[in-house]
Amino acid sequence: MDQTLKQSQPPAIKLEGVHVTLPSRAGPVAILRGLDLSVAAGEAIAVVGRSGSGKSTLLLIVAGLERATDGEVSVLGADLSVMSEDDLARLRAANIGIVFQSFHLVPTMTALENVALPLEFLDRDDAFAAARVALADVGLSHRETHFPGQLSGGEQQRVAMARALAPKPSLILADEPTGNLDETTGAEVMDLLFTLKELSGATLLLITHDRALTKRCDRIVTLANGRIQGAGAKRREPTS
Repeated sequence: MDQTLKQSQPPAIKLEGVHVTLPSRAGPVAILRGLDLSVAAGEAIAVVGRSGSGKSTLLLIVAGLERATDGEVSVLGADLSVMSEDDLARLRAANIGIVFQSFHLVPTMTALENVALPLEFLDRDDAFAAARVALADVGLSHRETHFPGQLSGGEQQRVAMARALAPKPSLILADEPTGNLDETTGAEVMDLLFTLKELSGATLLLITHDRALTKRCDRIVTLANGRIQGAGAKRREPTS
């Protein structure tokens, strides 16, 4: 996306003083501790940090799948703190594509039915037609009628990616999407994800341990003990 256009748009993600504290038998456990983060529309950021640093919780907060204990969370111009669960579900279905490490496909549905699911939630008359296009985009037109158990791990992740991107979301959230894949298959899946992200102009928040993937993002955000240790420098745009 053109850098001037990026700067003229409101942030796709804006977190201010975000805390997440969970109860436990030993007392409250602080997961996130006062996060401030702004992600520009169209930007690709990599979130890195050790296990337990709060990376996945950060993604769930941005997705509206968990609520912040304190602080402000704005995603695509919407204040998530004042939205009902139904409103959050509609926001996710229409504007946020989520790709998890474990695929989360419905085992009793075919690849086509899995991809069409969020489109049907949006009452799209073209749900299956759009799902076929999304499967074609990830190279799986020949697998439409196959169930997840009949697909390889790489194919299942491609179906999950097609499902996430079929509604043409403005924001893509990916949580270790290659974690269950071998190195070669993982590289192919990520090549595809970055290609589709660039074609759509969507914002990407990628949680990863893979340093090679972080180099493909505009910025690296480092989490440690629930706090941001570094928001990273933006990658310089090539000059002509």
